[in-house]
Amino acid sequence: MRSIFNVSSFNRLTTRAFTSTTRAMGVQKTIIQEGNGPSPQKGDTVTMEYTGWLKDASSDKGKQFDSTTGRGPFQTQIGVGRVIKGWDEGVVQMKLGEKARLDITSDFAYGNQSFPGLIPPNSDLIFEVELKKIN
Repeated sequence: MRSIFNVSSFNRLTTRAFTSTTRAMGVQKTIIQEGNGPSPQKGDTVTMEYTGWLKDASSDKGKQFDSTTGRGPFQTQIGVGRVIKGWDEGVVQMKLGEKARLDITSDFAYGNQSFPGLIPPNSDLIFEVELKKIN
């Protein structure tokens, strides 16, 4: 699978970090594994492992569209608009070592745009993200 994050045309990605499941600003974050390190700051480069799915109300996750599994971790500057809004806001609220599920509504993902062949317009997305390193 190719990475959806190696593309120049992005909206943003956002989440709020809480110790339980919460809903705020288009992103629901559920902690899978607590982290015990610091949180990244806007502008930091982070290294993450992730898997992304198209949300499907009839199943737990839906159709997988991307994953770093077998490809190696993904690295990006966070909080500055290089990724979708749900990630930009959410990852800065995570702690180093944390693994979380991010349920992201379309307005915090790609909105009415598509990612050809992978993500239709107005798609809600699910990501499992693990914050591996703050560079």
